[in-house]
Amino acid sequence: MPTPLASALLVLPASTAPRSPGPRLGPSRRARPAVVRAAALRVLPRRLELWPRLLAAVESNPPPPDADEKSTGSGLDAGDGGGDGGDGADLGWLRVFPHVLTASMANFLFGYHIGVMNGPIEDIARELDFQGNPFLQGLVVSIFIVGAFFGSLGSSALVDKFGCKKTLQIDCIPLIIGALLSAQADSLDEMLLGRFLVGIGIGVNTVLVPIYISEVAPTKYRGFLGTLCQIGTCLGIIASLSLGIPSESDPHWWQTMLYAACVPGVLIAIGMQFAAESPRWLAKVGRFDDAKKIIESLWGPSEVEKSMEEIKAVVLNDDSQGSWSELLVEPHNRVALIGGSLFFLQQFAGINGVLYFSSLTFRDVGITSSALASLYVGITNLGGALVASNLMDKQGRKKLLIGSYLGMAFAMFLIVYGISFPLDDGVAHSLSITGTLLYIFTFALGAGPVTGILIPELSSARTRSKVMGFSFTVHWICNFLVGLYFLELVNKFGVGAVYTGFGVVSLLTALFAYNFIVETKGRSLEEIEMSLSTITPGKQE
Repeated sequence: MPTPLASALLVLPASTAPRSPGPRLGPSRRARPAVVRAAALRVLPRRLELWPRLLAAVESNPPPPDADEKSTGSGLDAGDGGGDGGDGADLGWLRVFPHVLTASMANFLFGYHIGVMNGPIEDIARELDFQGNPFLQGLVVSIFIVGAFFGSLGSSALVDKFGCKKTLQIDCIPLIIGALLSAQADSLDEMLLGRFLVGIGIGVNTVLVPIYISEVAPTKYRGFLGTLCQIGTCLGIIASLSLGIPSESDPHWWQTMLYAACVPGVLIAIGMQFAAESPRWLAKVGRFDDAKKIIESLWGPSEVEKSMEEIKAVVLNDDSQGSWSELLVEPHNRVALIGGSLFFLQQFAGINGVLYFSSLTFRDVGITSSALASLYVGITNLGGALVASNLMDKQGRKKLLIGSYLGMAFAMFLIVYGISFPLDDGVAHSLSITGTLLYIFTFALGAGPVTGILIPELSSARTRSKVMGFSFTVHWICNFLVGLYFLELVNKFGVGAVYTGFGVVSLLTALFAYNFIVETKGRSLEEIEMSLSTITPGKQE
C-alpha cells in the first residue's frame, strides 16, 4: 500500500484508455475552438499508442528499445539536423548549439560568482574596514544567496511575459550593475548592494536557462545540451579561482576580478540578440508562424509538422497564463513536490559542506593553498559533468541520478572510515582525498545536472516557469541553511557524524529516485505532458 508521500508523487498510470482530446491541465478552462479540437484529435491517437511505453519510466527496467529507436531517428540526422546521414559522427546538435551555448554563459557567470570571493575576501574585509568580523565576511558571501532567492521567485513573471530571450537580456542589467558596484565599492554597504543585485540576476538565470534549453533543444539531444548548465558553472568556478591566484600577492586584485564579471554579462546581452526564442513560448503567445520557422531552422524541416501538431495540442488547450495556485492541484502539485524534493535532498546530501571542508582536507596532505585545493575540486567537477554530457541521452536521467547518489553515499562512508577508525595518517588522508574527489565527481555525474534537466521536462508548458521558480527557491533556502549550520554541526557532533548523515541522505535520495522519478529520455516535452496529465482524476473534458 503506498504511503501518503508516494500517493502524492508522480506515478504514471498502469493503463490508459482513450479519452476525449486535449486533457485538462488546470482547474478551469473556456471552451476550446474547433481548430484546437481538430489538432488534438489528429495527435492524440498517435500519442495514446506511445503512453504504454512511458510505464517503463516508473519501473527498474529501461524504456523499450523501439522508444529509443524512435528518438534517434527523429529527423535530426542527414540534412535535417546538421548530421552526416548516419555514416559518421552525429552532428545534429550543431544547429542549436550556438543558441544554447550563449544562454549557458549565464551559468558560467553563476560559477564565477560562486568562486570570486574564495581568495580575496580577507583583502576586501581589510580595505572596507570589516576585517576580523566573521559575521560580516559571511554576510558578503551569503547576501548573494538572499538575492538569488528573490530572483528565483520573480523569474516566472518575467519569463511568461517577455520570453526566455528577452528575459536573459533584461537580467544582464542587475548582473552588470551589481558587478560594477562591487568592484568600485568604498564601503561595506556598497559591496552588499552589489552582491545582492548580482544574486537577483543569478536567481533569475538559474531558473531560466534550464527552461530555455529544454524548450529549444531537439528531443534527441536535450539531455546532452542540458548538461551545458553544469559544465558552464564548473568552468566559471575554475575561471574565478584561476583568476584569483594573483590576489595572494596583490591586495587590490579583487577589484579586477569583479570588473571582469561584467564581461560575460555584456556578452550574454549581445549574444542573445542573435539567439532563437523558445518555439514553445512563441506558440503559447500565439506566434505560431515564428515558432514554425524556428523549429524548421533548429530541428530540421522533417520535424515541423509533427512538432507543431504536438505543441498546438498542448499549448492551445490553455487560454491563459498559469498561476501559482495551480501548483497546489493535480498534476502540477506532483511535479512541484518532486522538484522541491530533489533540490532539498541535493542540498542536504552535503555538496556545499563537502566543498567548504575540501580545503581543510587538502591541507592535511600538504596542499596549503585554498585556491589550489578548490581548483582541484573544480577540475574534478568539470570532468564529471563532461562524462554526464556523454551519458545523459544514452543511459537516461533516472539511471544517472540513482548511480550518482549511490556513489556519493559510498564516498561519504569512505571519508568517515578514514577519519573515524585508527588508521595510519597517510592512509587516512588518502581515503579522505579519494572520498572527497569521488564525491565531487559522482555529484557532477547526476545529482548536479540531472535535477535541473528533469524538472522542466516533467513540468507542463502552462506551469513550467513556476515549478522551476518554486524548486530553485527551495534550493536557495536549503543552500543558505546548510551553509549557516554546517560548521556548528561539525563542532558539536564531529565531521564523521555529519558526513554519515550526508551519506544516509544520499542513500535515501537514490531510493527516492528509484521509486518515483520518471524517465524522460527520448520523449518530447509534449509527449511527457500529455501522458502525465491523464492521471488527473475528474479533469477530463
